[in-house]
Amino acid sequence: MKTNAFEVASRYVYPSLRRRLVEMLRNRGLKQAEIAELLHITQSAVSRYLRMDRGALMDVSIFPDVEEEIKALADRVLQERPDEYVVHSELVRIAVRMLGKGYVCSFHSKVDPELDPAECRVCVELFGGS
Repeated sequence: MKTNAFEVASRYVYPSLRRRLVEMLRNRGLKQAEIAELLHITQSAVSRYLRMDRGALMDVSIFPDVEEEIKALADRVLQERPDEYVVHSELVRIAVRMLGKGYVCSFHSKVDPELDPAECRVCVELFGGS
């Protein structure tokens, strides 16, 4: 295994979750500057997410439970306007749950061809209880 699960989560899963959150907020009529302020990121980053220049390699919307969690986070961001640490910790929590459910395994094997998802149980065993 050349690329470990944490690298995959930080390089691909987390940005994909954030991209989906940005999309959901945009679909609710918010402008890029408003989204940037709510998520404590730059307007340039929001633009890159919306152009699919960042966080586009993994489509997290194919997982209905993840989609619901991101929707709930979007609702929370709009209602409560949490600080950046709350937004970050929620995205990390969702990413860890995705690892624990085995949602990232096939993507991980594309990034690291040495990984055999049929044999690797690391994430499911470590994070499955999350």
